[in-house]
Amino acid sequence: MGLFFIFIRPPILPEDLVYMESSISNIAENLPGLTNWLEKVFWVMGGYIFTSGVLTVYISLSSFRARQRGAFVTVTLAGISSIGLMTVVNFLIGSDFKWLLFSFMILWAMALILYILDK
Repeated sequence: MGLFFIFIRPPILPEDLVYMESSISNIAENLPGLTNWLEKVFWVMGGYIFTSGVLTVYISLSSFRARQRGAFVTVTLAGISSIGLMTVVNFLIGSDFKWLLFSFMILWAMALILYILDK
């Protein structure tokens, strides 16, 4: 997902225009630097998303698997503050990607449930 934000995601999606009740021509005319700035914002956001994924995979292969103290709480908080929050916001704005993000959140939640059941 992080790589999508860095390399593929356009600065403004059609759903963004619908939510803002605006047009790309209106934005270009009134805020000419916005798309250039948003591109950089999404590069940074993509980097954070990618890093969160790398760290989650590492934790799941190391301390989570070894059931080290604090691993479950760390993964739970990381999921809530990352994919959980992103999913909630995408539902609030009526994003076209809300169900895709929800599916990622479900996978994360299932991993936590399987962790609890494997005691």
